[in-house]
Amino acid sequence: MSTAQQTLLCAHSATDYRQQMQTAVDAVALWLRDPQLYPGGSLDELRARIRFQGGEHGLGLPEALARAVDTFLHNSLKVHHPLSVAHLHCPTLLASQVAEVLINAANQSMDSWDQSPAASLMEIELVQWLCRLGGYGSGSGGVFTSGGTQSNLMGLLLARDAWVARHWQDEHGAAWSVQERGLPPEALSRLKVLCSEQAHFSVQKSMALLGLGFQAVVAVASDAEGRMDTAALAQCLADMDARGDMPFCVVATAGSTDAGAIDPLSDIRSLCNAYGNWLHVDAAWGGALLLSAQHRARLAGLETADSVTLDFHKQFFQSISCGAFLLSDAAHFRLLRYQAEYLNSAYDAEHGVPNLVDYSLQTTRRFDALKLWLSVEALGTEAYGALIDHGVRLAQQAAALIEGRAPLQLLLPPQLASVLFRLAPPGLDDAAADQLNQTVADALFARGVANMGVTEVRGRRALKLTLLNPTTTLDDVAALLDTVCTEAAL
Repeated sequence: MSTAQQTLLCAHSATDYRQQMQTAVDAVALWLRDPQLYPGGSLDELRARIRFQGGEHGLGLPEALARAVDTFLHNSLKVHHPLSVAHLHCPTLLASQVAEVLINAANQSMDSWDQSPAASLMEIELVQWLCRLGGYGSGSGGVFTSGGTQSNLMGLLLARDAWVARHWQDEHGAAWSVQERGLPPEALSRLKVLCSEQAHFSVQKSMALLGLGFQAVVAVASDAEGRMDTAALAQCLADMDARGDMPFCVVATAGSTDAGAIDPLSDIRSLCNAYGNWLHVDAAWGGALLLSAQHRARLAGLETADSVTLDFHKQFFQSISCGAFLLSDAAHFRLLRYQAEYLNSAYDAEHGVPNLVDYSLQTTRRFDALKLWLSVEALGTEAYGALIDHGVRLAQQAAALIEGRAPLQLLLPPQLASVLFRLAPPGLDDAAADQLNQTVADALFARGVANMGVTEVRGRRALKLTLLNPTTTLDDVAALLDTVCTEAAL
């Protein structure tokens, strides 16, 4: 191919990129102007509209893109809508969306420095900033992850392998390496992890993936507000010690999925110190309070954790996926390391080349850190914190509305940006009220009016408002409560 041909090909590629990206941006802008939350309809109706056309001859990008807009975008939930309040599924900052364009265009792979030179150094610097923000000192480290589930798995994996290395030796008297030898046979029945009964289900999933199974998870009772009961934890630890069990990790939750409950981190740390347990804090949601001017103190004790989960596609308003795993002692990352000369050679290690595959469960990995980097640089921490505080304040105001309005019943006081409540009409038994709450939420979603969460609180069906959206107002919430009561014919 001649130089002239190469130049022409590059020019055509750049032109096509600009044209097709503009078409996509225009389609999104038009979709964003549509005020409807969701087109509605039944599952069967939606299924009938979705047909893949993967034939021998392609449609061409313009037609295929038009089909994607019609099939996907026009049938999607608008998470930025003020009444999209079911899940920890946030509207995204414009900075995050802009970063996605750069990430996708550059297509850096975060496993070796020569594939992501600037990106590797930027992620390292951002991780150091997060460690300082969380109260970690020198020697700490971290890595970006796909989200809370992966970060929790990393915390439990490192906690398990560090515990085994301390408590078992091989035939040569060296610390037992799970990486090299697998688990000691007797460890399968003895290793346990403790967490609140309100902890995220990824704890159980992680233990299954680690070969220990759900049976290795011991659920500790929670108090009336959903926080881990430290007296119950102390009793569990004492009982397990007496039985010869090995609780290698306590998982504390900073922001439970439904109630937003934050466990008493400092008290849990003290108990972990007494028994030598690793403390992992799942702060996938509550970690957003690190930027809060009003509520940062509620994370007291986070800085004492051995490892921390952060999830930026919740109340940090980042596009999916974007999370991080922080480690107080970065030396523990050695328990993950596997040397492959084509990625993290001994030569690179000797010369200080930062190949981030050494810190991750993933090999190929996106440069998701750019989204948080750009967002923090664009907004600044003060404005960022104000967005987070808005959600907490709105939840408190919404709870006050519910408390003053029968037949709505507030089930728990808000702790972060969620509100748990229930339709509880007089004269209706619990089972009938359960069905009513489910039916109302389903009906509003089917008509594209609102997307409310449905969950269970103390054995009863409940409705949930997850108020992450900084543009949602108290008037929006009040109107939704009116609609809920009208739908229930109350």
